[in-house]
Amino acid sequence: MKKSIILTTVVLPVMAMLMTACDWLLEPEPSQSVSEELALTTDANVKSVLNGAYSLFNEPGIYGGNILRNAELLAGNGEIKWVNEETYYEPYEFFTKTISAENQEVYIQWRDSYRVINAVNNVLSALDVVKPADRTWVEGEALFLRALVYFDLVRFFALPYEAGTINNQYGVPLILKPVRLINDEIYKGRNTVEEVYSQIITDLGDAAELLPDENGIFATRGAAMALLARVFLQKGDYQNARYAANEVISSGKYSLLPAYADIFNRNEPTKEDIFVAKIAYPREYNAMTVSFSSSAYGGYGFIEILDGHINIYPSGDKRAEMFYMDNGALRCGKWNNIYGCVNLIRLSEMFLIRAECNLRLGPPYVGASPVDDYNEVHVRAGLPAAGSVILDDIILERRCELAFEGHRIHDIKRLKQSIGVWGYKNPKLVFPVPAREIRNNPALQSQQNAGY
Repeated sequence: MKKSIILTTVVLPVMAMLMTACDWLLEPEPSQSVSEELALTTDANVKSVLNGAYSLFNEPGIYGGNILRNAELLAGNGEIKWVNEETYYEPYEFFTKTISAENQEVYIQWRDSYRVINAVNNVLSALDVVKPADRTWVEGEALFLRALVYFDLVRFFALPYEAGTINNQYGVPLILKPVRLINDEIYKGRNTVEEVYSQIITDLGDAAELLPDENGIFATRGAAMALLARVFLQKGDYQNARYAANEVISSGKYSLLPAYADIFNRNEPTKEDIFVAKIAYPREYNAMTVSFSSSAYGGYGFIEILDGHINIYPSGDKRAEMFYMDNGALRCGKWNNIYGCVNLIRLSEMFLIRAECNLRLGPPYVGASPVDDYNEVHVRAGLPAAGSVILDDIILERRCELAFEGHRIHDIKRLKQSIGVWGYKNPKLVFPVPAREIRNNPALQSQQNAGY
């Protein structure tokens, strides 16, 4: 079956029914049930629901851009500025670390994330009606999407994973079966951070075995392995992180573009992109452009770049040329296409993960030496090749290479750094469980994050 990210007329009613099943997470008076027989009894409908999950995934409140924006605002301190806080005060709460449990941006991220999860859980529950020849990629894509969404949920809504400890702090509710019938049994509390990470790794391992190497704009084996590398790095499992990154690099499926600027503002993914949110014009839009760009490119210029960020780039770094003056403020040129792809996972990240992990663990190196991987990224930026590197060099390279792509807050937490006066475990750097969820789900009422 030829897949398309554009929802057909078949998808819309199916997804509408499945969405009502998820409203127990969201609404005080949810719909009571959906018709499983009508929604999930044919190969075509199951694939349509999967297609719809991608569309939900691309919503502006999550992977259509704002999940990256929220990460950057939460990490912002002396490098960016949110303007127009009088009108759009809820993103401003991320920037000032004064988040309310009633914050609608937090609620949207939680709500839309669980909508994706419920959609893919429905797909996974109906694999037996999928054509046998297609069953592996359908299952693999669903598992990949569930893992990616849970990874970001646990990173935003829970205290960070800490290697070498028992991570029994509250994570997020793990919901692995579709919600179709509303009753007391579906009200679920929060699993631990350890349990959530374990499920993410299981899902990605299975997805990597099921997914094809080539799959258009949809999830691939390479995307699953790349996300595994990111997950292992976040939890401090450097051995597994470097093996996963090495598989992606050595697959030969991806390559760095010669010019850094050519990666961004594209309507289609490039050879460097491992996974993107593909914006479907005109129904969807790139929410990063809305915040980071000015009206010349369809944005509102809510986020201005400060000298504190520009000053981190070495002299001659071409990545600094991505910033430009517009309407009296400095803008980030990565997000100048209101209908362009949202770059979620790129090959350069894999080189830097492998470099960092190899440096931390020492020889024998996996794939290449740390300095060789570092230079792959560093030289592409127009800088002279280094003869040797230390850990601080690689961390700075990540900051320059992946700036304003949603990584900064997560790196601060895993590296145990601070944002001004806020240490990496400060509750102000963790999103609250939305107040609406606390009110409507008895199992969550004693499980709110500290400080809320």
